[in-house]
Amino acid sequence: MALLNDEKNKEQIESMRKSEAEDLAKLLSQKYGLPYLDLSRMTIDIDALKILAEEEARAGKLAVFQKAGQKLQVAIESPNPETTQKALRNLQEKGYKINTFMVSEESLARAWKRYSEVPVYEETLRGVIDVSLEKLDEFLKQTSTIEELKNLFITSATTQKNRKISEVLEIILAGALSADASDVHIEPQEKQVRLRFRLDGVLHDILLFDYKIYNLILSRIKLVSGLKLNVRNQAQDGRFSIKMGGEEIAVRTSIIPEAYGESIVLRILNPKSIAITFEELGIDKGLMAILEKELSKPNGMILTTGPTGSGKTTTLYAFLRKIYTPETKIITLEDPVEYRLPNIVQTQVEESIGYSFSAGLRSILRQDPDIIMVGEIRDLETAEIAINSDLTGHLVLSTLHTNNAAGTIPRLIDLGVNPTSIAPAVNISMAQRLVRKLCDKCKEKQPASELELDIIKKVIETFSEKIKKPDIQKIFIWKAKGCKFCNNLGYKGRIGIYEAILIDEEVEPLILLNPTETEILKKSESQGILNMKQDGILKVLNGITSLDELERVIEL
Repeated sequence: MALLNDEKNKEQIESMRKSEAEDLAKLLSQKYGLPYLDLSRMTIDIDALKILAEEEARAGKLAVFQKAGQKLQVAIESPNPETTQKALRNLQEKGYKINTFMVSEESLARAWKRYSEVPVYEETLRGVIDVSLEKLDEFLKQTSTIEELKNLFITSATTQKNRKISEVLEIILAGALSADASDVHIEPQEKQVRLRFRLDGVLHDILLFDYKIYNLILSRIKLVSGLKLNVRNQAQDGRFSIKMGGEEIAVRTSIIPEAYGESIVLRILNPKSIAITFEELGIDKGLMAILEKELSKPNGMILTTGPTGSGKTTTLYAFLRKIYTPETKIITLEDPVEYRLPNIVQTQVEESIGYSFSAGLRSILRQDPDIIMVGEIRDLETAEIAINSDLTGHLVLSTLHTNNAAGTIPRLIDLGVNPTSIAPAVNISMAQRLVRKLCDKCKEKQPASELELDIIKKVIETFSEKIKKPDIQKIFIWKAKGCKFCNNLGYKGRIGIYEAILIDEEVEPLILLNPTETEILKKSESQGILNMKQDGILKVLNGITSLDELERVIEL
């Protein structure tokens, strides 16, 4: 009880001291005929503050706190000191018109503290947020699990005593980087705002925080992303960078209006996430040999399909790294260019100025390329130019939106492409998905249950005669457990599951007949290439992923 009384007495004394300081400033304002201000009730403009260097402001006992054109509002403790008069004269000589206000010593000190935010503010205006390696190391040491990450955020985001509110965004980004998150979701709800990270393709709740913090974060994100602060009723997209040591990591910002505010998604474009070699993709040895052969050809088209987030870009980049040599010229056309590749010319679609996929592809062909990558075939014009490109001696890599490899041909025909052009142009069609990999540190080997055995056996029975079937009598599967290494999730990293159809002498004649997916699948069975179900089951049996994870991604 005595301790509580002591704290209460201290608070009362501090309050009385502040009140007396403000009363004195009021009296002095009357004496000198200057208006009084309490800066704790004012918004201090950082642009205005940094007109004077901190050393000059402190020496002159004043602070510039508002700016409108050449008009400045300046807080002073007293008009008498020569240093104050000198600083004011210097401002006038620079062409500024000055309005002075009397403030207390404590009020002035509060303004000077804002100088610590000037470097951060200037970085923000350049579209860069600085996350120190020390801060990242701090997170790595303190957060080995998602729960620890949540607890640290709760402390950081809700306790102003320990952290400046202006640092909360940096804290969120450092946490996302330390957890290898691909996306940060900030979602307003009825009473609070939800923060989520996407880890290995799955969203995880991190914490709930209040709207006061959310509004500050929203303004900061808009500012650093080059978005309009006053626009709240329409979608906005932007970009900024995270500066970490000597490296810059791009972040793509998406903001949309919703019922309780503006929903924010930050896509972290970490170069290490796509720095995967051809051999590391997880492609079956049989399919890998086929792809190596097709990639070595001087012309033709290789198409890959899959939904958004299925790893198509990573796969195409791995292909480009595989086939690049100093003797070849590779040009890409992307929307947008998210990752930079060395030794490769990358161009970006700009629909607003008429630089579409089709227009860009025409321009690329005039650049004498050997290999072309088109981010996506969306329309007939782009499809026809791409097909003509490979027919005239170019190797073309691109993507389509279909659910499986067999759907590629019907999709091109639906776009309006002449079937007689498809057969000689397309070499191979591939489809993919991403599954989470079991954590090597904690995965557990177990006998399969009756239900699991039934699922596995049904898929194994569909294997063609050219594919070696696993021994059904010796089936074990691995389960996710969870440890500190994998944030107690049981999974760490992702790997692809694939299927492909070669456009060979069996499939080629069928294309002329406008075939269905089922007809294409039946014709391609003799090729002996695994489909995604089969590839996924083999990865389950080899302990790479779990049956639960495979069922989350594809229907078995």
